[in-house]
Amino acid sequence: MAFTSSPPDLSIVKIRFQALSDDLRLNILSLLRSQELCVCDLCEKLDVKQSKLSFHLKILKDAQLVRSRQEGRWIYYSLNLSQFLQLEEYLAEYRRFSSIMPSRVCKE
Repeated sequence: MAFTSSPPDLSIVKIRFQALSDDLRLNILSLLRSQELCVCDLCEKLDVKQSKLSFHLKILKDAQLVRSRQEGRWIYYSLNLSQFLQLEEYLAEYRRFSSIMPSRVCKE
């Protein structure tokens, strides 16, 4: 595969895909698509306890898919878009260079 930047670390790619494999984490990411949110807002919108949410936010942070910043006693989360772009580039390489893609469309 010919990456436009350096080839990705496959262990990081694996961690990111695992982070994306959970419904609650996907819902968190969906909410963060439009704005930065604090933990309290995420708990309310998702109707989950803070302890459960914190567990899932840690997985997303470890996968570098979200960023956090503290303001006073609240922690605010936002998407780390550069990491999504790296995943997009990783997947695009399969589409661009796949030998299993049909060279033409068969008509029946």
